[in-house]
Amino acid sequence: MPTRPSQNDPARVDTWARHRTHVGLTIRTLRLERGLTQESLALESGVTRNVLIQVEHGRRGLLYERLFDIAEVLGVPASRLLQVDE
Repeated sequence: MPTRPSQNDPARVDTWARHRTHVGLTIRTLRLERGLTQESLALESGVTRNVLIQVEHGRRGLLYERLFDIAEVLGVPASRLLQVDE
């Protein structure tokens, strides 16, 4: 696997950006449905609010463990955060 961004296939980079955006929007939608603030979700799940903001905007990915922590606070299985409705 390439380690420098210039070595990555542009299509692959685009696909990962779409996945990050989808996961972030799913987290944001579920958070709002449950009446949680970014601060409360961040505190309960163990991420910083700044990280959560970046995730919700699709600018940052999550560690595998944090994905499960966020899902637990939202009351859904982690797989729900990754579901793509096509």
